[in-house]
Amino acid sequence: MEYESREDFIIKKYQQDEETMVRVFVQWCVNHKIDPLALYTAAYPSQAENQLLKTAMEETEAFEYDIGGDVLLEVLQSFGNDDLAFEVANAMEKLPREE
Repeated sequence: MEYESREDFIIKKYQQDEETMVRVFVQWCVNHKIDPLALYTAAYPSQAENQLLKTAMEETEAFEYDIGGDVLLEVLQSFGNDDLAFEVANAMEKLPREE
């Protein structure tokens, strides 16, 4: 694999993984009736509009996939989204306990 094509492959793979992370986040929010944009903005108030987030919000249906909170936190932290993971953890504490 040439250097440029390898570099392009790594960039493309990261972008695909980032898109998956955003979709997991949005799916979890929708399933728990939490506004993903509001949670994202609380974590990153000075960040510009995130088109990937908006697209995922438009395409996600409630309970399409059941995403556990621990899984979501792990995914967010693996991408360095610690501020967003913190906001999600706070939101999780406010959710009704399942019995």
